[in-house]
Amino acid sequence: MSMSSFQIGDRVTAEYKTGVYFGEVVEVSSSMKAAVRILAVKEHPTQGDLHNPMDPSVAFFHQRRALSYQEIALMPISTIRPYAGQIPDYQDSLKRALMAQISKLSEMEAWARRSLQELDQLQKEYFPTKD
Repeated sequence: MSMSSFQIGDRVTAEYKTGVYFGEVVEVSSSMKAAVRILAVKEHPTQGDLHNPMDPSVAFFHQRRALSYQEIALMPISTIRPYAGQIPDYQDSLKRALMAQISKLSEMEAWARRSLQELDQLQKEYFPTKD
């Protein structure tokens, strides 16, 4: 959608850094960005360094908070999509998005532990110790 396609008051989903939000357009300031008022959280922002994803050993591991209810953020037009559905309550959406991210990371942690167990077993099979 181009800049001229969005009107003030349009309900949208939009990405800001690594979070995704439900909101409404409050200003179309250029062909590249529009100001969006946050109404709910669709996906909680990812934690850590964006330039070194999945690396816990970076010099500065960023804690990213979700944008606040009614906060206005300048979003790239390319990340804004029209939205016609029901916008959830902000607090409920924040909790759901946070819990979804915690669940996803917990599953990844469990997968990593299991993978390490399997790789340890393979290492023993590949390179048996000789007593």
